[in-house]
Amino acid sequence: MIYEIRGQKVMIDTDLANLYDVELRSLNQAVKRNIGRFPSDFMFQLTQVEWNSLRSQFVISKNNRGGRRYAPFVFTE
Repeated sequence: MIYEIRGQKVMIDTDLANLYDVELRSLNQAVKRNIGRFPSDFMFQLTQVEWNSLRSQFVISKNNRGGRRYAPFVFTE
């Protein structure tokens, strides 16, 4: 569940939400509401190119079948 992106080891928001047994939207909302508590490099959103590359490594449902509509956020160590 740890990937290397932009030279950093990261976890995708979905995997982190599953790890903590919370809903994805709740995790992202909580982080965005408290962003001042985290270092500036704590998380970033993948570009579409990065997301497409990463997505090809594992099975993700298609956008028109309930998949993600935007590139995920990733969290650094």
